[in-house]
Amino acid sequence: MKELLSQSHTYPKSAVEHVQEALTLAQKTRKLDAEIFAPYINEICNSLRGHIFEKFIESEKYTRFCQWKNLELNINLTMNDFSVHRIIGRGGFGEVYGCRKADTGKMYAMKCLDKKRIKMKGGETLALNERIMLSLVSTGEGSPFIVCMTYAFQTPEKLCFILDLMNGGDLHYHLSQHGVFTEKEVRFYAAEVILGLEHMHSRYVVYRDLKPANILLDENGHVRISDLGLACDFSKKKPHASVGTHGYMAPEVLQKGTAYDSSADWFSFGCMLYKLLKGHSPFRQHKTKDKHEIDRMTMTMNVDLPETMSIEMKTLLEGLLRRDVDDRVGCRGRGAQELKEHPFFKGIDWVQVYLQKYSPPLIPPKGEVNAADAFDIGSFDEEDTKGIKLTEADQDLYKNFPLVVSERWQHEVAETVFEAINTDTDKVEQKRKQKPKGDEVDLAGPTDCIVEGEVLKLGGPFNQSWAKKHLKLYPNRLEFYHKARDGTVPKGKAVELYSMLDIKEVVPEFQKYQKMENCIVLNLKTDKIIITSPDKVLINQWKDEIIQGFNLSTQIVATMNKKASKLYGSELPGSPSTESLRNPLEHRNSNGNGSS
Repeated sequence: MKELLSQSHTYPKSAVEHVQEALTLAQKTRKLDAEIFAPYINEICNSLRGHIFEKFIESEKYTRFCQWKNLELNINLTMNDFSVHRIIGRGGFGEVYGCRKADTGKMYAMKCLDKKRIKMKGGETLALNERIMLSLVSTGEGSPFIVCMTYAFQTPEKLCFILDLMNGGDLHYHLSQHGVFTEKEVRFYAAEVILGLEHMHSRYVVYRDLKPANILLDENGHVRISDLGLACDFSKKKPHASVGTHGYMAPEVLQKGTAYDSSADWFSFGCMLYKLLKGHSPFRQHKTKDKHEIDRMTMTMNVDLPETMSIEMKTLLEGLLRRDVDDRVGCRGRGAQELKEHPFFKGIDWVQVYLQKYSPPLIPPKGEVNAADAFDIGSFDEEDTKGIKLTEADQDLYKNFPLVVSERWQHEVAETVFEAINTDTDKVEQKRKQKPKGDEVDLAGPTDCIVEGEVLKLGGPFNQSWAKKHLKLYPNRLEFYHKARDGTVPKGKAVELYSMLDIKEVVPEFQKYQKMENCIVLNLKTDKIIITSPDKVLINQWKDEIIQGFNLSTQIVATMNKKASKLYGSELPGSPSTESLRNPLEHRNSNGNGSS
């Protein structure tokens, strides 16, 4: 560790001592604070904010970053950006399809809500709420245990959510196929769902609809919580609406007018675990379908847990199904941590759970539709919405609906096309920098040209006309070549050459000249050069490269002055001309005698 740290940053003595003391203490207590390296992290962040970041701003990497960011900010998705595959589900307002994003090839689930059906059922608030809740849990560091959203966009008829694709079916379906699960199997699903709920609650989101049907499996058997249509933000105001699925709703949710928060999810979590173990909700003992009877039992009945259950499982369920919120596990002030420390989860390494390293008890069969028969999904009756008309006011409700979740878009690009695109671009840029085209300037052998390309140069009798020029930037000069009408650079034509030593300053900001906005101005000793280009990205790159070249040239000259001062006892007057540098200079040996 010492060797590793010494290579990356020079840390202050106080930070090193803090860590050493903590490590020494940990050898006795066997406990180590998770924030032990916080002083190091702060030091590194402060270091990065300084000259390292300034160098990054000047680099090509920053230009590339800006190009990617520009691309991201201008994403305007339509249905044409996706190839839609088969239907995989249906809800109250629309369908869910498997789809592939055309430009990267990544597979997603596309949830399409029909605007007419939303209007018919008065579900506008629900649809917009789902978009807000999905953005809350998906932005920043997402959770591997929640079906997160990468994009939201709309068409004139539909609202579309682009979500993580889960093709392993839901736990309700697998419960019907597999039969009830063992306590060991339930422990696996419980641990992953706890981390999903913990992520939601950390964003002040209460889920309100936890049940096996909303827990989806991926192709490897790991689970994610799906469908945030009933989720609610409790950061500013606690909800008090009675929403959810009967048999899973907490007593405080059923008591109309009672405000609640994340406590409701821990009660539902207990009901869900019970169903996975016994095959039915704890408040549907006799398979009653009467909602009022189920609610009455939830409010009054104490659940009888069978003797076959382990003590740990019993105490966990008893703790989760407490009607009094203050007594319920997960609601005593420390949230999910209370469940993680429960004896039922003894021996579980929660970091390994987060990394999905535990083997799932059930791996969905590949190539099968892991859901109720696709033919049973049914279809919407188009007649239902035939008389519904969408007005401008209806469409105006959804004006802020489109969204790109930045981190998730970046991750999609990184894992699919990023390397290929960057490799291709690097090759093109390298070629452009090192090798001119055959029909352009005839140069023998390799070149030290930094960058070259087409620009507009201000000239003419009164400096009022723009001429197309082929510009080549070298470490010590700028060369302008005449461009023919066909766009080629004729061989043998005269070149305008400007030495870096002739440039007094490169104006750091773009200027406006002759109706052109983005003009680079180079002040010479007796004149000025003004160039521009209609391509904003290109002219930005030109400005950066010229400034960088000029700064480097200035540094070299300054260094030469210092060396001359040491050798000859005086600085060279002004900037050395190229001619003076060619003349042989007299060097002095240690005895003071001159030798040439």
